Amino acid sequence: MENILLSIDRLSAGVGKAFGWCIVIMTLGTCYEVFMRKLLGAPTNWAFDLSYCMYGALFMMAGAYTLSQNGHVRGDVLYRLMPLRVQAGIELVLYLIFFFPGFIAMLVYGYPYAMTSWNIQEVSIYSP
Repeated sequence: MENILLSIDRLSAGVGKAFGWCIVIMTLGTCYEVFMRKLLGAPTNWAFDLSYCMYGALFMMAGAYTLSQNGHVRGDVLYRLMPLRVQAGIELVLYLIFFFPGFIAMLVYGYPYAMTSWNIQEVSIYSP
């Protein structure tokens, strides 16, 4: 079981590092857009759309990467003094109370919107 969990952590870390390249793509796209808009007077819609999508992907994947690296900010005055087994128990309970119900609610209530968007082939207003 421990090998499976370590494999999942390695996968999360690898995917997180891969998505870190979204920063480079987003920066290049934004620089291109600023150059075209300010210096050449020829703004592009697709560059804004690119940075918008890259930021969304980066934001979503950064949470999983930070979780795999145990890097979330905590106000843990007492928590850090507890044994690891108790910390794990507290985290499990909090995931069951807050994370999973929140995830399920977003999935259940977001699914109809996503299906409508797919069915009408909705795209960004800035997409070419």
